[in-house]
Amino acid sequence: MSGARTPVGPTERGAAKQTVTISFAGFNRAWAAWIGDRLERRGHRVVYQRWDSPAEVPLVDLLRDLKLAQGRILIVVSEWYFQLGPRTHDEWNTALREVVGPDPARFAAVSVTTAQVPSAAAVLAAVELTNMGADEAERRVLDRLDLPAEPLPESAEGVRLGPRFPASMPEVWGGVPRRNTRFTGREPLLNDAYHLLQGAEPGAGVVTLHGMSGVGKTQLAAEYVYRFGSEYDVVWWVNAEKRVNYRRRLAELAPQLGLSTGAEYGERIRAVREALRRGDPYARWLLILDGADEPDQIWDLVPTGPGHVLITSRNPEWSEHNSKLLEVPVYDRDESVAFIRRRAPRLNEPEADQLAEALEDLPLLLDQTAGWLNDSDLSVEQYIALLEGGIDQDVVKISSDFPVAFQTAWSILLNKLRDTVPESVDLLRLCTFFAPGFIPVRLLKEMPHDELPEQIAGLLNDPLLWNKAINQLRQYSVVRLESHETATDETVSSGESLYLHRMVHQIVHKDMPDEDRREFIDVVRRALAAADPRRPTDTRLWSGYAEIVPHLKYADVLKSKDPAVQTLVFNCLRYMYISGEYRSGIKLGERALKAWRALLGENHPRIWELTHHYANLLRAVGDYQRTETIERAAVEHLREQRGEQDLDHLRAVSGLGADLRGLARYDEALELSERLMLTYRDLLGEQDSRTLGAQNNLAVSLRLLGRYAEALDIDRRTMEARRLLLRARHPWALSSELHYAVDLRLLGRYTEAESIQAKNVREYRLVMGSDTPPTLEAEHNLALCHYRSGDRAAAGTLLARVLERCERVLGETDPQTLRFAATTSCFTREHGDIDQARELGESVVARYEVMLAEGHPFIAGVRANHALVLRSVGERDQAHVVIELALADMTAAVGENHPWTLGCAINAAALRNLVGDPESAAALSQESVTRATETLGRTHPLTLSARIALAADLRAIRDRRQAEKTEQEALSDLDATLGPRHVHTISARSRNRPYWDFEPQET
Repeated sequence: MSGARTPVGPTERGAAKQTVTISFAGFNRAWAAWIGDRLERRGHRVVYQRWDSPAEVPLVDLLRDLKLAQGRILIVVSEWYFQLGPRTHDEWNTALREVVGPDPARFAAVSVTTAQVPSAAAVLAAVELTNMGADEAERRVLDRLDLPAEPLPESAEGVRLGPRFPASMPEVWGGVPRRNTRFTGREPLLNDAYHLLQGAEPGAGVVTLHGMSGVGKTQLAAEYVYRFGSEYDVVWWVNAEKRVNYRRRLAELAPQLGLSTGAEYGERIRAVREALRRGDPYARWLLILDGADEPDQIWDLVPTGPGHVLITSRNPEWSEHNSKLLEVPVYDRDESVAFIRRRAPRLNEPEADQLAEALEDLPLLLDQTAGWLNDSDLSVEQYIALLEGGIDQDVVKISSDFPVAFQTAWSILLNKLRDTVPESVDLLRLCTFFAPGFIPVRLLKEMPHDELPEQIAGLLNDPLLWNKAINQLRQYSVVRLESHETATDETVSSGESLYLHRMVHQIVHKDMPDEDRREFIDVVRRALAAADPRRPTDTRLWSGYAEIVPHLKYADVLKSKDPAVQTLVFNCLRYMYISGEYRSGIKLGERALKAWRALLGENHPRIWELTHHYANLLRAVGDYQRTETIERAAVEHLREQRGEQDLDHLRAVSGLGADLRGLARYDEALELSERLMLTYRDLLGEQDSRTLGAQNNLAVSLRLLGRYAEALDIDRRTMEARRLLLRARHPWALSSELHYAVDLRLLGRYTEAESIQAKNVREYRLVMGSDTPPTLEAEHNLALCHYRSGDRAAAGTLLARVLERCERVLGETDPQTLRFAATTSCFTREHGDIDQARELGESVVARYEVMLAEGHPFIAGVRANHALVLRSVGERDQAHVVIELALADMTAAVGENHPWTLGCAINAAALRNLVGDPESAAALSQESVTRATETLGRTHPLTLSARIALAADLRAIRDRRQAEKTEQEALSDLDATLGPRHVHTISARSRNRPYWDFEPQET
């Protein structure tokens, strides 16, 4: 473009600071923000004026109003600027000649488009800013405004981070849908979202766009990205309909951020969340969670930090999870009319208004209908008559579950597709057997194509036909085509996805010929089976399972007899168990058992394998009575049918042992564990992974019985063997190392335990991620190691963090959460808020009473803990009653020589003293010392506590000589074992009576 330019008024170049009003279409906001920033850095005043062009206001009047703005008016020229309204080129030519022509010096312009614009726009003398770098673009802007272009001083440049040059992408950009060039309206919503995010405190920048299906939430979020993306260094789009999808996409962000991680899935997730929290290497990040309709599933994974999170959801409950809400309604009628006229130029304004009325202003339906109506000979009146009168029986029908307008509009559209490119309807129907949202069509291309139905094989094998079908669907806005790249350490592989809206998915899926349904669902099942990574224990492959799991339901895989599909179900259940997705796994397991019993019969071999995975998931949430019933039935059936040495039978026996441990039938569990380990060793050898698994479980049984030294020896041998057989960072090797550190701690070898556990935690975080159950277990043990070693500050911080994360990930009633809550309550009682300790402890007692049978040692143990809280708040008599009952129950549950019983006795003796019964207290303490010495040894910490307590009780009954002797011997042993500076030794020297905290153990 060219044209004469005249400086404003008498101002010489650079003589004074100017006021510049930038007029821009909302679509080009990024350009306006960048230009304004460059001007403001030079001290000029900038006024931003978003151009709007209501159809009912003459264009000449709008331009005259614009001339009222202060200073020079800089127009950002693009096709969007001239289309708003919509307006024709003729209208613009007339208005430009009338308003700008007589006074061109008031106006300046820059062009950010290569598209055709009205011919009279030449009067604006716009300079081109496309196809050049930021420095040259800035020079041209300044020159067009007759401003000096000297470089800014370095100090001025470094004052702040400004918007990025719009032609350059953010440093990290991934998964963002292509920009919708037909996007219309929504200006207030976009501005509200921007100001809510920008005005939020660090860590609180979360906004949720919520509204009904088809209202345009995803398109609004995408437009937000394109308008405001220049203000971010990282923009990462996530399909967040399922937790597994979110975790996968988060892991894929790690290499994009340049984080030094290994290939392990959990390591990448941990590194990404930490990097976002710190804002290192990028503080200006934007994460978009699209389709997050179940906040309870993913809210705990929403990152905090200096960046922003934009969520789209049908669920307004995000307001309960630190998010501000913006409701997205249907279009205003003006927006509907403008959109339809842009989508279907052949329609005039009254026709567009009629169509918007008929389709209830729903953006998705307007987009699809106007698109094909523009190519059709059908008039709007005829189309509306079809909507109101129904359609013939010989065309595609849509389910009556949908409103009449939807039913008929979709029937018409599908028939249009069928008539033009029949394969596009096949592809669309095929996609509905994946979950709605991002459809991984690359899985279809990567699967073996032999024995596919002819129509599908032809579609997948013919690139031209494939592209024709997709383009037809895109043309009518039925799908979006999305490409993404997933980086690994070795390669970068490109993938292709179609985005299918939930409403479209549901409508199309409802009605199709039965033959097509059978063929298409079989194809998708086989595609999912072919994509099975086949190693669910390998955390490096979890992203593959995260991608597959959401589609299992829609492909109805549980009705397939294909062994490969059934193996996929097993592997997904195993993945969900290891990764802590217990509730989702239980739902899948329940559905699978019901479906497969009907499909395969009650006693099919697959049923018993499925039972194993299902029981594991139930056991993980503490449903021990139910799992014991399930596993015992499996054990008895398999023993009768196959014999005692059958491997499936032995696996069921192992599960039954875990159930018995959960039910506190520890002696039975030990006997079973010993027998099972010997059987495995005879059948498979000492180094087989199943033998080592049985050996691990034997140690668990011994630990629960208080036989810590024996458990330590077995755990050490298991750990060493697993490191040799597998690898040092294999999850099973790490599990054995964790158990070994627990044994060391329970034996009082705190320094050794702390050293090993610190290493174990680091490796768990790398391999499994920070919020998986095994990592939380490792961190919990490290916190207790810190506590026992005397580092109370580190212990308190870590205990609180672990409990908070476990509650978020697994829920407040999960067995693991309850164990962590029990120990945290004890710590808080001694070193925190006693009221908080009481509240937490009472909730643990109540939940254990619901979960476990009366008489379970865990109930007795947490009641014993509660007695110490009651003592601390002065309720001595009630505390005495509670501890005596707890001691009796614990003795009945595990025997009088168990460390848990001895611990209860130490606390009971203290409370007997407090309520005025020192003789009984001394007798109980003497008995506890004798039993503890026999069971644990003279220098075990529990024995030493019992000896210090005995000295106090002897003083209370005035046996000072024996008290002194007992105390000095105990202090000498404390010096020798824990050291003179250990907190327990110092406390004993100060004659603070020791207490014992019950710690529920992993079963």
